[in-house]
Amino acid sequence: MTTARLPLFPLNTVLFPGLVLPLNVFEERYRAMMRELLKSDEDEPRRFVVVAIRDGRETAPTATGMPDTVAAAPVAERAPADGFGPDPIQTFHRVGCVADAATIRERADGSFEVLATGTTRVRLLSVEADGPYLTAEVEDLAEEPPAGDEADEAGALAEGVLRAFRSYQKRLAGASERSLATGAELPDDPSVISYLVAAATVLDVPTRQRLLQAPDTATRLREELTLLRKETAVIRHLPSLPATDLTRAPTHPN
Repeated sequence: MTTARLPLFPLNTVLFPGLVLPLNVFEERYRAMMRELLKSDEDEPRRFVVVAIRDGRETAPTATGMPDTVAAAPVAERAPADGFGPDPIQTFHRVGCVADAATIRERADGSFEVLATGTTRVRLLSVEADGPYLTAEVEDLAEEPPAGDEADEAGALAEGVLRAFRSYQKRLAGASERSLATGAELPDDPSVISYLVAAATVLDVPTRQRLLQAPDTATRLREELTLLRKETAVIRHLPSLPATDLTRAPTHPN
């Protein structure tokens, strides 16, 4: 099993392989991380690990998303493990996702706009706080593509999940919504579908985390099928639900 030590970026969200993650980086400990990543050659991947916070809540102003305005108030410096308890690894979910930062842009005030993409799943083995930011030793958590009968099962499940996802979208956005994805716009690969649906469905962090760490594509798709049917039924019985608000992606403090 391949292991590596990478910068660790804890968030109150789950990143999936293939999905894009925009970040506003305000805190000094994460600014230091970005400055270090910028030292690498442009043709080298600028990798860090995104892991979801299990317990408590990190209240620093670093946040997902890129709002139009930037906080003007100075940000107090915090030690790498501040807010994460005496043993930080216990505060995080053990399965995360490596992010490759395609864009790291420093603002005039020293904060950063970052645009990263999830690449591969990893399992946290240890967390260190002996530098300006947290680092983690991680091992790859590969998901082998299904073959033979497993591929047939995954393909059938993916078709069912896509049908359920379209129904969920229609209920969420309203029957008159014309911008819904069509079958031609969605991927064919069952694994890609499983991650896309996990990211696009309105779910809490524990549920997203459970989908991220599913042992295989078929297991993830089966759970998604159950979740989508349940969520669609809930929306059907709550016609006053402000569903369009749920489809937006606001900036959340971390």
